[in-house]
Amino acid sequence: MRTTMVITALTGAFLLSAAGTAAADDNTGFDSYVRAYVERTGLPGAMVAVTKGDKVVLTAGYGHTADGAAITKDTPMPLASVSKSFTALAVTKLAEEGKVELDAPVRRYLPEFTMADPRAAKITVRQLLNQTSGMSDRSFPELTLDAPATLKDSVAMLRTAGLDSAPGARYHYHNPNYSLLARLVEVVVKRPFAEHMAAGVFRPLGMNATKTVDTTRELPGAAKGYVRAYGQVVPRTHPTWFINGSYGMVSTAADMSRWLIAQNGDQAAIKATHQPSGVGGSAYAMGWAGTETPGGRPMLKHTGWLLTHNSAQVLLPGSGYGIAVVTNTGMVSGDDASIIADGLVDLAEGRPDQGLAPFTATADPILAGMTLLTLALGVLGGYRARTWARRRSGRATWRLAVRLAPYALPVALFAGLAELFGLLMNRSGTLAQISYAWPALFVWSATAAVTALVVAGLRVFHTVRARRRTAPFTG
Repeated sequence: MRTTMVITALTGAFLLSAAGTAAADDNTGFDSYVRAYVERTGLPGAMVAVTKGDKVVLTAGYGHTADGAAITKDTPMPLASVSKSFTALAVTKLAEEGKVELDAPVRRYLPEFTMADPRAAKITVRQLLNQTSGMSDRSFPELTLDAPATLKDSVAMLRTAGLDSAPGARYHYHNPNYSLLARLVEVVVKRPFAEHMAAGVFRPLGMNATKTVDTTRELPGAAKGYVRAYGQVVPRTHPTWFINGSYGMVSTAADMSRWLIAQNGDQAAIKATHQPSGVGGSAYAMGWAGTETPGGRPMLKHTGWLLTHNSAQVLLPGSGYGIAVVTNTGMVSGDDASIIADGLVDLAEGRPDQGLAPFTATADPILAGMTLLTLALGVLGGYRARTWARRRSGRATWRLAVRLAPYALPVALFAGLAELFGLLMNRSGTLAQISYAWPALFVWSATAAVTALVVAGLRVFHTVRARRRTAPFTG
């Protein structure tokens, strides 16, 4: 019996090792996984790069863009917040060259940087990189404001902003940290940020198809993509956002494979971007965040969201795997890139396909049912409004107000949905952005608010009419 158990264990270990070797030597498993995911979830399009050590395992495109063009390994797609790791490298390379000191105040290099909070004078370059500057969406809700046109303008907008915490005290994920860094780079090197990225970062890595842009208008197809709703994908155009430095890079699967291979090298500037700050227990480094795989192995990861695209990049230091994914579905409701990346990590570590899909595949049918139920109750409440009013026409006004007060709750929920969503996500946004991020939630909340207003309005209307009819004649 013991011998049989030993043989079984050794056989299992051999098969697991063989599966890992096969995945490293060819792209069949990774490619099949992505194709199965696209088929299972209806994902419109994606680009994927997988590397191991200095070898390219897979570079491929799947599906199509929102304009109908086939996606290949050479199709440019927006990297969203994965861009931060590129900006970080530009800064650490300048530090390596002695042109920037990471622990020096930002104002040494960027005198134009001022904020309403005097503590901003103490913010260092490293704190921007580690997202520990003290700025946050709570103190400066940048996605709710009009988009600037240039990096210089984006820095100027901070003049009226405050700080959420003292510099270096806490971690707050905040996009302006990296637009500030991009502006710092172009001031230090005395040329536009995009030109420096091309000459100082992209070309040395062989990433000739990669670039950075100022706004979403300059992204491929003006960032038009898809959102997920009720099991369908719906094409949406993207509003104008300022994205340079923080989430404005555009790249291809072929170029991202070169990027991932470079991450496994021994360049000091690259290794510096992988080191977490540790501030308040933060695992955020510089455009990367330290975490673990489901198997308990070290992993570096960073995700990115636009309203119509999302991205993810992963490094597995132990095995040398690198993974990059971009999909043309939007944030939250269609976080496909991160799910695909997680699935590819499972394959790289010998775990089977878990059959993962966006959470909205389960949540949206529930919200659809809630929306239909809300409409039905609204129709019933409107139909019975006259009877309700006639029965209560003789009651005190304050009692009627108390009975109608609960109808204010759906209205308040809808009006405060962006703030509630922001608390859960630790980010600030608008109602219009919620209609991208989770359309089914937006529709249900809006339906509940409108229905409540209509029913309450009809009850008030019929109550007033009933009282007028029963009022004594005084002429």
